[in-house]
Amino acid sequence: MNAQSLAELPADRILKTLRTYRQGPLLTVELNLPEEGNAVGDAMLDDLLTVLDDQDPAVRVLVLAAAGEEFCLGGDRREFPRHLDEDPTGGGIRVSGAKALRVCEALTANPAVTVARVQGRAVGAGVGLALACDLRVGADTATFRLPELALGVPPAWGGLLPRLISEVGVARVRELILTARVFDAQEALGLSVLHKVVPREGLDAAVLAWARPVIRRPASAVRVTKAMLNSLAAPTRLADVSVFDPELLTAILTEQRHTGTAR
Repeated sequence: MNAQSLAELPADRILKTLRTYRQGPLLTVELNLPEEGNAVGDAMLDDLLTVLDDQDPAVRVLVLAAAGEEFCLGGDRREFPRHLDEDPTGGGIRVSGAKALRVCEALTANPAVTVARVQGRAVGAGVGLALACDLRVGADTATFRLPELALGVPPAWGGLLPRLISEVGVARVRELILTARVFDAQEALGLSVLHKVVPREGLDAAVLAWARPVIRRPASAVRVTKAMLNSLAAPTRLADVSVFDPELLTAILTEQRHTGTAR
């Protein structure tokens, strides 16, 4: 594999919100709504599930990347009022929340090693997508934020909170969630939100530096080792109530709709 940038590779699959690029055993899945900051809506969740559910078993490394200046500016909040207009009981929000959980679980349990390639801003659901990956590299100019409380909703998207606590620790997560402040790439590195920080132009080279040795290892050994790591991390998530994320988000948003306190 050559250290080509995504701009130099032909897309092998173009969906409504994604593009994919294949270099042998390496598959790059690129969020492709740059004009919207790659915000995650139902269409993007559907496209991610299409790609992940149909993944070639020969893929050994899956890279989650993003087009444009931002990695992902979070969930598409424009969809919440539309869902509530269509179903005031919150049925549409429940369905969307369940899709988000499936996407993040598909990344974590993926038989391939998953790598998040982060540039620009990663906000809310964008942080959740990155955390669902095994390895995370960020540009030195990347920033992160968990703004849910500032937006009037709980951090209930895709199992974000238990993953964050498992990776970072409850004391630090408490501060990040309650203040909703921005933190930079170097702090993200110290918190283990990122594993590596490089100049933006070095992101592709950093991804390949991880991918090459993984691809050289026996596939069965990598797959079993990844399953072991996930299983050994499970005790730190015994109280993982991610399954309730869609219900929690639905309850808050429908209450806000009824009381007129939605933001």
